[in-house]
Amino acid sequence: MAYRRTPKVQERLDALRETILDATVQQLAEHGYSGCSVAAVAERAGVAVGTVYRHFPTKADLVVRVFRQVVSREVEAVRSAATGPADPVARVVAVFETFALRALKAPRLAYALLAEPVDAVIDAERLEFRRVFRDVVAEHVAEGVRAGVLPAQDAAVSAAALVGAAAEVLIGPLTSGGSAEVSELSTFVVRSLGGSDARNA
Repeated sequence: MAYRRTPKVQERLDALRETILDATVQQLAEHGYSGCSVAAVAERAGVAVGTVYRHFPTKADLVVRVFRQVVSREVEAVRSAATGPADPVARVVAVFETFALRALKAPRLAYALLAEPVDAVIDAERLEFRRVFRDVVAEHVAEGVRAGVLPAQDAAVSAAALVGAAAEVLIGPLTSGGSAEVSELSTFVVRSLGGSDARNA
């Protein structure tokens, strides 16, 4: 007869799993991917190394789960930011401004998720995040084209190019602590799409 976990046992296991994930986020935020060893996570979570491995077979499995959790929050944040402005171009700008400002609040974590050398399985998650982010941007670019405030263009291609450019622009501020480059990002976004940049002059 197969063993069945009681609700209380499952609740404790779920709570332990969340404790490990929270510790991983904190470790990444302070030390990046290279400093996020399973042993360090276990110590921060107050559990044995073997306990971490029972929930996550490898470091990559652990970080992938954290990556998905963090990325889901970031995608929801930029989607929410884009619901405010009525103008579709302003919505695109809001997406990138929100993404950049949130990244600068946790630079080490953002760098780990965006650009730090990582295992191949995490790189695959990185690409998926870019695709989701691209789709959010493309929706508003396409609306701008339909509304006549942006010239005709392939919304998906423009969005993908902007997402890649934004990630590249952020690498400097995330590693140096500066933010001057980010202030130019909004102007770059509008000009790249072919919109009027009077608001950013």
